[in-house]
Formats: sequence, C-alpha cells, structure tokens
Amino acid sequence: HWFTHGLKVNDSPHPRQVYDMYGFPEAVYKVTWPAPGASVLADRVGEMTGARVDNSWGCDHGTWSVLRRMYPAAKCPCFQLSVNGDAPMDVHYGLGKTLSPLRDEGLLIVGSGDVVHNLALIDWEREKGYAWAEEFDGHIKDAVLRGDHQEVINYAGADPLSRRAFSTPDHFLPLLSVLGASRKGEPVYVFNEGCVMGSLSMTSYLIG
Repeated sequence: HWFTHGLKVNDSPHPRQVYDMYGFPEAVYKVTWPAPGASVLADRVGEMTGARVDNSWGCDHGTWSVLRRMYPAAKCPCFQLSVNGDAPMDVHYGLGKTLSPLRDEGLLIVGSGDVVHNLALIDWEREKGYAWAEEFDGHIKDAVLRGDHQEVINYAGADPLSRRAFSTPDHFLPLLSVLGASRKGEPVYVFNEGCVMGSLSMTSYLIG
C-alpha cells in the first residue's frame, strides 16, 4: 500500500511518524501507527516516476491519521509520496496514470487532503461549510462523478470560488493523482460528504 501525496518518495523499514501540525490536544501527539515501510516498492515507483527516494523524513499526519483508521493493526506496508508544489496540475494527474498499472497487483492508492482547505477562514464554532465552500466542493464532486477530469485539473476555472478554497493547492493535488490512476467506466462512490468549520471539505471518494 502506498500514499500518493506527490512526487518525492519517502520510505524506510519503519517510517518515522511526523507530527507536522500544531494547536491540537496533547493526546494527538501521542498517537502512534508503526506500520512497516515498503522499500522495494518505493525503489520501483522511484524508477517508474523519476522520483527520488528519501529516507530522512517519514510519514506525516496526512498518511498516518487516515491509514490508522483503515488498518489499526498497522501491519500494512506503506510509504508516502510528497507533493511537488512546483509541478503543473497535469503532472500530478499523469503521476496517477503512471502508477495505475500497479493497482492490478492489488496495491492501494490513497490521496489524502481536502478539496476545500483554507485554515485562515476556519470558524471553529461553525458545524457546516460556508456557502462558497459547499459550492466549490459540489462543483468538484459533480465533475468527478461525470468523469470530467479536465474540469478538476482546471479547477481555477471555478474562480472566484477556487481562490477561497485554498491558499496553496497541496491538499487538492492528491485528488488529481487518484483520478489519474482511475480507469474509464469505474464506479465512483462518494462518502463523508460535506464541509465543516466553514472552510474545510471532508468529502471523500472511493474509485473502483
């Protein structure tokens, strides 16, 4: 199993868990998920994509906070691909296409992030999303369900909504890689749909 979170491979026999967030209860920083790495697969994916294997980092909260819920026993080998913020949108989509054949070997691609992720506009007391956040989330959802991947890649066409959805696209980009790894005609399931705290989208997709 691996995490499609960009272009640089991070892996080790037992990846260090990175707590790259702040302002949460102390208990969050004591959560552990000691899953094994997947060095052989990481090297293979590096060869396929031109990514550089980097064992100096670890798996950040975008990986372990999600996978520990899916695999609480922490026995599934995984590694993370970090986001290349300088790469164009279609490069992230192409990354998924490159990795797609590995699905036939029983491997899982997971893209972690949020379609709407604007921490500067969060309202901690608000249960649901702002109208503009719900609209942008719905715009992307409709495109995903139609199979219109170009609409998702060209998300900026939804301006001015997209300008408020996030300040940097690092949480949005993993969705492009997941869509790139999908196959035409595959079923798409939407779950956990909706926005919370005004400017965070929790809408998730299962493809295939």
